[in-house]
Amino acid sequence: MSGVLLIQPRAEDIAGQPILRPLPSAHCRSVGPFVFFDHMLEKHYPPGSGMNINQHPHIGLSTLTYLFEGQLQHKDSLGSDQLVQPGDVSWMTAGKAVAHVERTPADSLKSGSRLHGLQVWLALPAADEQGPPSYSHHPASSLPRSEAMGVQICLIAGSGFCLQSPVPVRSPTLYAELKLSAGASLLIPAEHPERALYLIDGEVLLDDQPLPLHGLTVLPEGQAFTLSACGGSHLALIGGTPLGPRRMNWNFVASEAALIEQARARWANRDWPTVPGETVWIELPR
Repeated sequence: MSGVLLIQPRAEDIAGQPILRPLPSAHCRSVGPFVFFDHMLEKHYPPGSGMNINQHPHIGLSTLTYLFEGQLQHKDSLGSDQLVQPGDVSWMTAGKAVAHVERTPADSLKSGSRLHGLQVWLALPAADEQGPPSYSHHPASSLPRSEAMGVQICLIAGSGFCLQSPVPVRSPTLYAELKLSAGASLLIPAEHPERALYLIDGEVLLDDQPLPLHGLTVLPEGQAFTLSACGGSHLALIGGTPLGPRRMNWNFVASEAALIEQARARWANRDWPTVPGETVWIELPR
């Protein structure tokens, strides 16, 4: 695996939900447009408990939530109120200002539930980062898939493997869920300048070298690689064209420091769009 960069994630806890976060890291700030990568680890919530992330702001990015197990309720300052189920794409573009909440839906809260999935942030091109916010939901049935020789590919966003996702990305993007049966192999082509693999579960080789479980393996530009599964394996593949340096502060992403300072001041002063029916705000961290 000559030239690859291996990133070990740091462990976080978001409102009681355990997270592994390989991006951003000191060694790699972004992969293509991806500036943030959270793996929401498998967790069982007993009846009466669940994940509850109260109203908080974003600028300059798109968030994408993709679940393997469980459900989340997405609500935002645009008036969206959407149940997100396994295999769906919840896509929110913040632009100049948006607020949202994410929580376990009421039915799951009563009965108990499990949660497992990914949330990523994609930076917006500079021309779009102060544009209007938007939200779209893409059910699992709308995402393109291919299956052959023990390899299942779901194209979550962008393009790759001769597939094109309906998610309205703003720059060249690759985001795919890969499932390989034992003994199956898959060529990872060099069709995007930047790419990285995250092993969610299983055992897999990359050109005869094992990939670390829950590690982000950043691939060098212009080189193709072969994945070979030693057993049933589950991976995420991200990538695309880089957008240039981005600043990140709390939930704000921008190409200029002044935009982040303006957003911090506006949120602190409650000068921000609000989510209908929500009264609790997450305070600006010092």
